[in-house]
Amino acid sequence: FLAVSKKIQAAFGLGVAVVVVLTITVPVNNLIYQYLLADGALAWAGLPDVDLSFLGLLSYIGVIAALVQILEMFLDRYVPALYAALGVFLPLITVNCAILGASLLMVERDYTFGESAVFGAGAGVGWALAIVALAGIREKLKYSDVPDGLQGLGITFITVGLMSLGFMSFGGIDI
Repeated sequence: FLAVSKKIQAAFGLGVAVVVVLTITVPVNNLIYQYLLADGALAWAGLPDVDLSFLGLLSYIGVIAALVQILEMFLDRYVPALYAALGVFLPLITVNCAILGASLLMVERDYTFGESAVFGAGAGVGWALAIVALAGIREKLKYSDVPDGLQGLGITFITVGLMSLGFMSFGGIDI
């Protein structure tokens, strides 16, 4: 997150990749949960009392890892400039807590397939906006007079903390 947020173009590329991954994985994980893992989901197979929900975490990680691999191969083949800019950080999308958290929240909130698709896309767009905003602020901070002890990661952590306070204010808004 912090390493890719140094340049707006790389942050935007990673944001788009996260939007794609979240938009696809959350609804796919919803289908897996609803038709295979939930309590009574295997009634169609003659197993109405089977509850495989304990396998949710493993299956979600598998779906996310598979999709990130497909995305990585696609970017390598068709968008080599973005693939080179993201470098080693592209496979790290697999272990991005926002992606796994979106799938877990989808189960906890009992979303339908459509709701999970919208939730995944919205979560991805929010994550992308946050990383692009951080990249823009970090680019402006290069030309600022930051005290020596706070240069680099110090001012970045302060910036991320202030941004998170701003985003937390949206939590209490009811539309």
